[in-house]
Amino acid sequence: MKILIINGPNLNMLGLREPEIYGKQSYSSLCELIDESCRELGVEHEIFQSNHEGVIVDKIQDAYGKFDGIVINPAAYTHTSVAILDALKAVSIPTVEVHISDINSRDEFRKHSYISLAAIKTVMGLGFNGYKIAIEHLYELLK
Repeated sequence: MKILIINGPNLNMLGLREPEIYGKQSYSSLCELIDESCRELGVEHEIFQSNHEGVIVDKIQDAYGKFDGIVINPAAYTHTSVAILDALKAVSIPTVEVHISDINSRDEFRKHSYISLAAIKTVMGLGFNGYKIAIEHLYELLK
């Protein structure tokens, strides 16, 4: 079993960017948690981060036939990217959407997620632990 974990724009700035919303832990700490979660389950994985929408679309398309599941935190693209939605629909790889914060308790424009239209599950508001839950959900679904 192989899972692709995609992180969108500004997640590389975790720990610096709005710590009152996203916490004080760094992106490397998030990657360590993901690595540990996958290792515990015996799941192969790749972690990918980009600030560029087209690069994320390319990565999703390239995942076809190579990955069994996707965990995606599209960050700001959650609310704007029909292109990422369409890429996820095109590859039909089971996808879990994850958000560190609870997007439903934030700005009005953040309450809409295009990505949820393709995701089998959305995990939000649980901090970094949301990634662990998303990975576990895919593992149970795919095993």
